[in-house]
Amino acid sequence: MFNRSALLDVKMADSDFPHKAIRIFSFILIILALAIYIGWGVAYGSWNIFSAEYIPIYSIMIILILLGICGLLLTKNKPEAE
Repeated sequence: MFNRSALLDVKMADSDFPHKAIRIFSFILIILALAIYIGWGVAYGSWNIFSAEYIPIYSIMIILILLGICGLLLTKNKPEAE
């Protein structure tokens, strides 16, 4: 039904763009989480992530860090089979 070229299929299959985009986005998430931690700590003087009054903002920070780490693990280079 669709007219696809074999050359186009090979070229698209070897594209590295999605992995690079996910990796960059993962780094941005981790940097954003660290910026939230530092910014919140400077603004409100709270560096204790277990303080009951600041748990919501730090839970957002932890989620951002975990999503960034998961993204980096998903784009980890796998050894090529010989």
